[in-house]
Amino acid sequence: MKSLKTTSKIKKIALEFSFYYEIWKKYRKLSVKRKLTRAQKKEIQKFYKKTIGRRVPLIWHKFLYSRTGNFSPYYIPVGVYRSEMIGRMNNFPFKDAYADKNVAELLFPDVIQPKTFVKNINHHFYADGQPISREEAVARCQNIEDAIIKPSLLTRGEGVRRIHIHNGITDYKEKSIDQLFKEYERDFILQATVHQHERMKALNPASVNTIRLLTYRRDMEIILLYAVIRIGRAGQVIDNESAGGISTLIHPDGTLGQYAFGAPGHDQVEKTDTGITLNGYAIPSFQEVVETAKRLHYRLPHFNIAAWDFAVGEQGEPIFIEWNADPDLSQSAFGPGFGDHPEAFLKEIYQNRNTRHSYW
Repeated sequence: MKSLKTTSKIKKIALEFSFYYEIWKKYRKLSVKRKLTRAQKKEIQKFYKKTIGRRVPLIWHKFLYSRTGNFSPYYIPVGVYRSEMIGRMNNFPFKDAYADKNVAELLFPDVIQPKTFVKNINHHFYADGQPISREEAVARCQNIEDAIIKPSLLTRGEGVRRIHIHNGITDYKEKSIDQLFKEYERDFILQATVHQHERMKALNPASVNTIRLLTYRRDMEIILLYAVIRIGRAGQVIDNESAGGISTLIHPDGTLGQYAFGAPGHDQVEKTDTGITLNGYAIPSFQEVVETAKRLHYRLPHFNIAAWDFAVGEQGEPIFIEWNADPDLSQSAFGPGFGDHPEAFLKEIYQNRNTRHSYW
């Protein structure tokens, strides 16, 4: 037992260091690098020693302070969040099964979702809730005007492609749909592209621009921690910041913040590539999206924190895209991940066992 605990501790340290290294590389790319004062450093460490019982690396505070110009002792260090906090909020061994994009229709059958043509789960093909052969899956996908194919177990926009299929040939390197299925191999989904509301499409017509919500369950209450919108860049299909998109906060009244943030070096963007000024831009059906996400979160008793991606349809209807059991924190766009009064959250979280240790 002692050796297992030692192994888990070593792996936790290694995981935290990997995130430390990644954020250090991003910090070095910033055009403006602000230093923390002695008083600011003291304030940060005092807060974390009081809430989680230890000091934390300061590089995340330096990065976010440099990038946004706003200092806060309450920024959440991503290495700590990933190695210690996520596993205390969510039952990590259940993560992949519940967050599989292929089971969303089973978990949330009463919300609007993109039309699904075929699914592949553990090498097996399905359509309309029934198993089908590979040959039938290929036959069903010979002519599709506009579709999205993506891995069902990956996040951050990895492997997402928008394709058009004519007589079995896609416009992706002129590969046949059968060749594309072989390339994805297993655990993927092919869905119709969402036709979004004109105000969402105006931000970038090439991508489905999504509302990202982070919700937290506290007993019988679902709390909205923050909301941001993710917007693709000109010609890009993916809106994720990690894939080149930008994101900015959504105020409680559904209007956007002044600045969006993308990859380091694309800081404080005030207009989309289509020329729309972000500040004050109104997002349609925002409150309806928030209430839908809160309602769905109650169906996930193993997960106290969840991220939700919604599009807004042509008639203003919320369209569920996916949820994430291992979400990032959009602290550049929004601010501290748990707000300006996170003490109660952190103390509550650290009372739980870290289930990530059983997931190493």
